Amino acid sequence: MVLISLKSTLGSPSNNDGFLYETTTSTKVDDLIQSLVEIHNARLRCCLIMDSVQGLAIHGVMKRPENAGTDEVQELMGKEVEKGPNYVADPSGLRTGNPPDAEMAEVLKREVKSLEAYVGKHQVERKLALTMDCIEEQINNIRAAVTMAYPMGLPEWELSRMALDDPVEKLKGTYLCGSFIDANDASLWACNKEFIRGKLVSDRLGSCNEKTKIIAKLTTRGTGAPAREPIVSEAERNAMSAFYFKRQEDLKRLSQAEEDDYLNSEWADPKGMKRNLQGLNHVKAPGLRF
Repeated sequence: MVLISLKSTLGSPSNNDGFLYETTTSTKVDDLIQSLVEIHNARLRCCLIMDSVQGLAIHGVMKRPENAGTDEVQELMGKEVEKGPNYVADPSGLRTGNPPDAEMAEVLKREVKSLEAYVGKHQVERKLALTMDCIEEQINNIRAAVTMAYPMGLPEWELSRMALDDPVEKLKGTYLCGSFIDANDASLWACNKEFIRGKLVSDRLGSCNEKTKIIAKLTTRGTGAPAREPIVSEAERNAMSAFYFKRQEDLKRLSQAEEDDYLNSEWADPKGMKRNLQGLNHVKAPGLRF
């Protein structure tokens, strides 16, 4: 299997967001791009789901857009604010502040953590490749938990309902609108070379390289090659900086020392070799402590 480490082209290079995907050299490039784009967009959908369902568990459903505002201001304006037994005011003013009971809220939070653990970027360090089937299974678990917490259903303006049920095309109106990729307009790059549509993966990697691992990036057509990966990683850069700083401090300390300061060192003792041959290096006078 060819292991593809897909790096995100969004945000700063130090973000290191991405995921692993397994394929074969006999796979068509078009099918590979389609699969990578699906997982990329699914991970973005998961971000919406995690944010919205977390808010759903803490502050309840969203208010109508025209009624958005903090409850404190609403009360000052003379409007009645519904406060249930589990009322927790939403500081953003977007939600009603009436979450489900504590047990169901804990179920929602647990499912959100499970989804975050599966689609998170730390899965690259664990060398776990993502699949759409597993992502859909995690989303279905959250959908079932939301149905249990709100059996009457969620309002149409609720972000968690849109994230769970609406297709990707409708999610482009959310705050992640610029991050979704169209599979028909996507381009795959690796080693600063583009995977040509209509060909096989083996045409780029070779037919005998089934155990290859590559770092790839998705871009849109016509934007050119993405930025290359840094030769030195962030951890290596920090280690080198620490080493050179320590070296600089050592040289500074040596420059301030006296010229004959080295004479006090053990290696500069002219009689050290003689005592070592006679076995007298560790002999101490009786009754004295050093």
